[in-house]
This record gives sequence, structure tokens and C-alpha cells, in this order.
Amino acid sequence: MRQEILADSLPFKLGELQQRFRPIAEQFKMDWAIRDSAQRKRVALLVSKSSHCLDDLLSRWRSHELAIDIVCVISNHEAFRGLVEWHGIPFHHVPVSRETKAAACEEMMAHFEAVGGEVMVLARYMQILSATMCDRYPGRIINIHHSFLPSFIGAKPYHQAHTRGVKLIGATCHYVTKDLDCGPIIDQDVLRVDHSDSPGDLARYGKDIEKTVLARGLRYHIEDRVMLHNHKTIVFR
Repeated sequence: MRQEILADSLPFKLGELQQRFRPIAEQFKMDWAIRDSAQRKRVALLVSKSSHCLDDLLSRWRSHELAIDIVCVISNHEAFRGLVEWHGIPFHHVPVSRETKAAACEEMMAHFEAVGGEVMVLARYMQILSATMCDRYPGRIINIHHSFLPSFIGAKPYHQAHTRGVKLIGATCHYVTKDLDCGPIIDQDVLRVDHSDSPGDLARYGKDIEKTVLARGLRYHIEDRVMLHNHKTIVFR
């Protein structure tokens, strides 16, 4: 269940609402939360070499289309430092290799905790997070995968799709778990393609879907419209 309550309709503040509701929740053994929609979520963005999702989120944030506070950007490359710092946002370069992945994830978590991060968004961050990192923030790490999951998980999904001759390509916004590209799905969308399109064409078309689906999935999350139920999500639109 999800309820929206107008603050002006109550004769008391949020704290008293929580206090009055608690006995009811305990009576019925409810898992519950009351959140103030005016309280902006503190979001950290993770990015690699592709900028389209980062550019889109920064633009939506700058135009107040997304009511979030972007508290930092973390990348395994230096490419976007100038862009991020121009926006007045802290930028952290955390190189990652097979040998340093565990230490890099610990460093990223330290940056996230230091700024009071609440949501981590992988805006085409092309690295697999450690199991420790996934387990520490269940339901708080959002990824955009450039495929209509569960098809074509892992690397180069557009090349996989081209090889199979698909007629629809898509993108999937999902929560991150330690199982690669298998977390609960928040939002998806598709685009029709045909035999004349190359893998490069599919990747180019897909960028528009990726931006839209990631922004929409993030919006659902920050507006508390997503509930996790086993391995699925319930999304109140």
C-alpha cells in the first residue's frame, strides 16, 4: 500500500504522525515508512566513458526536473571531471582493475558515506560492483542496462542483439544485486529496428532509450513509488 497525504491537511507535524501511526503498525506487524516528499534524496552518480546518461541527469537536475541533490560523481576515468566540477559537484576518480576492484569499491563506499548518500546511480558505469557493496545498499543502487532484460545480459548487448537479428531493442532500469544484471526491474522501454541496422546503429538508437528509462526509473525511486516484493517491484505510477 502507498498513501499520499497532504501535509496541510494534518493538524500536526510529521513527527507526530509517525508517533500516532506506530501503534497501528505494531498491531498489524507492518513494515512501514513515512517520508517527507519535500526532503530531496542525496544521489551519487557513477560513470565510466559514456556521457549520455550523465549529461541527461545533470540537465534534469539543473533544470529542477529531478528534485534531487547530486552529492558527488564517481568515475573510473578522469574524462568528465571538468564537466562535473563546472556544475559545482565534487568529482572522485577511483581507478578500477581486476586486482584493485575490492579496494576501489571500499573507496567508493567511503565517498558515498562521507556525503550522506542515499541513492547510488550507475549512469553507464561499466564495472561490476563487489558483492559487499551490493549487500550493503539493497534497493539503493540503480543501474541502466542497455538491453531489454532478461535478454542479453553482460557486455556488448547491442552486438548480441544484432547477432540474433532482433526486431526490438530496449533498455532496463533495475536495482543492483550481486547477480549480474538480474536485480529487480524498475522500468523498461523498447524501440523497433530492422535487418539494415548495424551494431553501431543499435547503440546510437539505444542511447535515447537508456536516458529516458534511467531518468524515469530514478524518478519513481526518489518519489517513493517503488516497493520491492521478493524479486519483483511494484511501481505506483
